[in-house]
Amino acid sequence: MISEQLLALVRCPDCGASIRFSGATYVCEGCKRQCPPGDGTFLDLRPSDSFAEMTKYVDEALHADSRHETVSPPLLSAGVRNDMLREFLRAAPGDRVVDLGCGSGRALVWNQDSGAYQVGVDVSPHFAKEARAGIDLVIGDLRRLPFGDATFTKAFSLDVAEHLSRESLAQVLSEAQRVLTPGGALFLYTHVRRNSPLAGGLRLVNTIARGFDRVGLISLDQEHLRKSDHLNPLADIPDFNRVAAAAGFRVQRIRYYTPLFGAVIENLFVRLAEGVLARRAVKTHGASQIEGLKAARVEAKRRIEGRGPVYAGLRALTAVMKLDVLLFGRIESGPFFALLIKDGRDSAT
Repeated sequence: MISEQLLALVRCPDCGASIRFSGATYVCEGCKRQCPPGDGTFLDLRPSDSFAEMTKYVDEALHADSRHETVSPPLLSAGVRNDMLREFLRAAPGDRVVDLGCGSGRALVWNQDSGAYQVGVDVSPHFAKEARAGIDLVIGDLRRLPFGDATFTKAFSLDVAEHLSRESLAQVLSEAQRVLTPGGALFLYTHVRRNSPLAGGLRLVNTIARGFDRVGLISLDQEHLRKSDHLNPLADIPDFNRVAAAAGFRVQRIRYYTPLFGAVIENLFVRLAEGVLARRAVKTHGASQIEGLKAARVEAKRRIEGRGPVYAGLRALTAVMKLDVLLFGRIESGPFFALLIKDGRDSAT
């Protein structure tokens, strides 16, 4: 949606002036550039001069399985991440929250009950229908956010930083710091290159998954595509602390996430079940592999939305996956959840 509240917050990414509605489109009051409203559910506020470095999230092939089109409940690894987001950020009525790299907008949909005003920004318009209907959405570049200074009290970014170069990460953090109010909080989920010995178990699970992929029991094609542009700019946690400090943040809190239980459940069991549904669709309807995978995801979402045994089972598995944080959350590893504060001095805990 495009609300009056959003129009009060957005700024032209080229000249910094306000945006107003004029006729059938939105126009910058400064440089007079037109800002297309897409299908009427989001604003296109990408800068006129594009960056050379661009994520593969804009590629249509990445969305061929249509998983972005609707929002399912937060389950499995997505459920773990959303629980940590809620625990760390604690958005509440009166907050203005921006999701930096919102993807489909599902995390915003999941957290509408916080009462905070929410905005989603992403470089690509692959927004879910639920997000388009109830969330203010903007197509924009995180390295030049189309908002004024000190616009938001809180922000979050999930699975974004690892796709950025060192230079782009510094730009994104600097922009996040700029649009946050003094004392504002930024929640991040990403990872550094240095991992803990626990990652040996994760590598074993992934080796087994690749074996299943080779014999056709599961398909990792979309997963490989999603990770194909990982640049992993952060070496280790001290490096992360330095990069955050250079952007004007302090790390208030951090927890690590080596998904041992999660990898077994999601990379093996869930993918095997998905593979069964995909092969059934191929056999029954003569679908292609990608069409079969899409059909499998549609069928899975249908069963989840029914809130029956499948949903209950996935809720239970999500609880098991949270053991990865409860048991190993203080063991320094690659993936981590962190809360960054603008203009503060407390050390990480």
